[in-house]
Parts: sequence; C-alpha cells; structure tokens
Amino acid sequence: MNEAIRNLEPKRLWNNFADLNAVPRASKKEEQVIEFMKNFGNNLGLETFEDDVRNVIIRKPATPGMENRKGIVMQSHIDMVHQKNNDTDFDFATQGIEMYVDGDWVRANGTTLGADNGLGVATIMSILESDSIAHPAIDALFTIDEETGMTGAIGLKGGILEGEILLNLDTEEDDEIGVGCAGGVDVTGKKSYTPVNSSSEAVAYKIDIKGLKGGHSGMEIHLGYGNANKMMNRILSEVSEYTSVASLLGGSLRNAIPRESTATVVVEKNDVDSFLAGVKKIESEIIEEYKLLDKDISITVEEQNEVPSAIMNSEDQDTFIKAVFGLLNGVFRMSPAIEDLVETSNNIAKIKVEEGNISIECLTRSSVDSSKKEMVSSLRSVFELAGFSVDLSGDYPGWAPNMDSAILKVLDALYEKINGKKANVAACHAGLECGILGTNYPGMDMISFGPTIKGAHSPDERACISSTQKYWNFVLEILKNIPIKS
Repeated sequence: MNEAIRNLEPKRLWNNFADLNAVPRASKKEEQVIEFMKNFGNNLGLETFEDDVRNVIIRKPATPGMENRKGIVMQSHIDMVHQKNNDTDFDFATQGIEMYVDGDWVRANGTTLGADNGLGVATIMSILESDSIAHPAIDALFTIDEETGMTGAIGLKGGILEGEILLNLDTEEDDEIGVGCAGGVDVTGKKSYTPVNSSSEAVAYKIDIKGLKGGHSGMEIHLGYGNANKMMNRILSEVSEYTSVASLLGGSLRNAIPRESTATVVVEKNDVDSFLAGVKKIESEIIEEYKLLDKDISITVEEQNEVPSAIMNSEDQDTFIKAVFGLLNGVFRMSPAIEDLVETSNNIAKIKVEEGNISIECLTRSSVDSSKKEMVSSLRSVFELAGFSVDLSGDYPGWAPNMDSAILKVLDALYEKINGKKANVAACHAGLECGILGTNYPGMDMISFGPTIKGAHSPDERACISSTQKYWNFVLEILKNIPIKS
C-alpha cells in the first residue's frame, strides 16, 4: 500500500515520509522515533544529539559558497496525533501508518496520516541527506510532544541553537506564510459523585454517536463542525427524566474536535418507550442542524445484555448535564485586528464518567493573553458553580506577528516571483512552537510555512500531492536566498 507513496514526486521527500510513518510516534511516547532520528543523523556522519528533554538536534555545515549566509534552524515536531475510526482495527503502538493515494491526495486507512508534522520532518531529512541542495549552515530541530503540551519546545534551553533564522514547517496551506499563532492552556474540571444501585426493574442501553468530521481544534474550530460531547449532552438532557448514566466516554485528545461519544445508561422498563422517543427526537434535530457540515452523523441506541450495578445519582447527574451545557465550545472572540482570524476559542475535548468520577478536559486557545484569561475564568466559573475542582496546565504563549521580519520579506518576494501572485501572510489559531522557542531565543527571526494538509487530527487527514511538490520547490528557493550575515 505504501509503495505507491514512494513513487510520488519529490521522491526524496515522500520516501522519507514513508520511512518516518513506519515508526510509531504518539505524543509522549516518542522513544522509537527519537532513536530513528538519531540513527538517521549519525548514519549521515552529522553531529547528532539529544537535549535534556529529548528533542533531537542534527547539525549540517553550509554547502560551498553559502558559508556567508545566516545560519538557519529548520524545525518540525516528530510526534503525531493518534486518532482512528472506532471500526478500524489498528494498534498505533506497534503498526506503521497504512497510506494510499487518492487522486491528488495521500490518505491513511482509517487513521490519522501524520502529515502534521511528518511532511515537515521528511523535508528536513531530505535536505540533510542531500549532497546537491545549496543551503546555509543548518540546525535541524526535531521537537517532541508538540501535540499534547509542547513540552519539547518549552524544555529547549537557550544557547543550544546556533542559527539566526527559524523556518518552522508546520503551516497547512501552501499559499500561507505564517507570522503568528495562538497560545493555549489545558483546563480540566473534576468532580466525584456517590454512585447508587440500579433498579432490579431496569434495562441498560448504549448510546453511540459517531461519524462526525472532528478535526483540528484550532484551525477548524470556527467551521461549526459538531462536537460529540455537546451532542451527547443534549441527548442525556432530553431523556434525563427516564435515564441514569452508568458511564460515558466522549472524545480522546484535547487538540481534536471530538468525533465520537459513547454512554451506557439505565432505564426503568416502564420508561423505555419514552426514552427511545426522546433519543429519536434529538437525533432528528441534530441531523437536521448538521446536514450541511456533518452529513455522516450516526446516532444509535442498543440494548445491553447486562445492567450495570452502579449509576450516577439524579442530583449529580442534573448538575453534570447543566455544567456541560454551560461550558462554551467553539469561538469565544474573533480578532478585531486580523480579518477572519479566531482570537479565542475553547474545545470541550474529552468527557469521562466512570465509577464515581467525572472528568471534563478542555483546550483554550488565544492569540491575546488577556482574552485567554477571560475564557479560562468563564470555564472556571461554570465548573466551580457545579462543584468541580479546576486544574490549569500546559500553558504556552502565542507568537506575536513581526511584519518587519527580514525572512518574511524574503519568503513574500519569492512566493510572488515563483507563483505569480501574493502569498497570504497570516497568523493562525493553531498552536505553533515559534512563540515558545522565542522565549529562550528572543532575537531569532521566525517564519512558518508548509504544504496543504486537510483534516489534521482526524482520520480524514490528507496531504495534497501537487501542493507538496510546489512547497518543495519553494523550500529549495528559500534555502538559496537566505540573507547574508550582517
């Protein structure tokens, strides 16, 4: 299946991507890919080392004639989001990604593709191994754990990198030059409850929501795609008079819009018809509301053979449902400074109810710190009014645009020269590592760009083949046009 990928152009890049995708590389479980990258650098005879938090750095000297150019840092993250469809049999811990060509796109078979940020990693690998591509001195920086905390970027100490210009290869539209991004913080609400015994006259049902698009909780949060956690909450609210929740699991990762949710509920036998009618009512409403956005929504109800012995008590269940209703999901504020840019948002990413404990995990993003704090205060207020404890973690800064950037001027001019039209110079609502790296390297000139990738953080993730060729040519021109040292 992956052999077709290796015949795509540029072959050097796609072959490195295929090699990389054969290695499991979940966030916080990057041991195998770290060794893969170190072996890659060492086999090339290049200076290769880990820093204190296990980022991998590979250094390559300038090619002849490029010694007078400013040194660059080429940076991408080696972890990837692991998401799969419920009906896909796949073990991310042991299997490589199964890819296939679909017209002008490369896709994966029921899982995320890893083009975010694997195509950036493969690009840097291709430059490092080449003996014919002109470039200045390179620090290749492969960061860990970008997707679930950015701890690699946070832990990178000042003084390690020697380059003056950072090329971040993690933007997902080939006509975009990134000059800024959102910061973020993880917000988690937790609450315990006292389970009560199920009735002997009850039956159990499993409610499943699946088939939603999901996607990147930053780049696609403004598109209005359905959130499975919010949808499940609507169902539970509609049937709460007849239903007791035994367990619930919705979503999986903070940076992915939740596509699926499953709840096991207990219903008195006399209330079954009312329960089923209530679910059907909300199902019809949801399908009608989202028919233009999430046309493949599936909501099913299936009777279970066994009735769980313990359920949530009615008071805590009522509080839980109201809390989820109160938590904002989606756009909180659009940027007044940059047209069509989301300034602040929140993703209700994961909800788990099990054995007397409730956990609700959110990811709040913002390019303005004060707005981020306001969003967090709103979430905290809802949580605390409902009796939840609140934990904040993984706070990272945004990246403020510098429109006077020297490397921006280079990329802007090159893009227009190559393509005959202006690039879209923009900030994004995703979290890039540039803002964090800039804290320990405050004088570094930074820019972000990349090939077109759609559906990141979901099994619909796909990379555009023709765009990757266009992007590769852009990279080669950029390397030849890095400014001369002052």
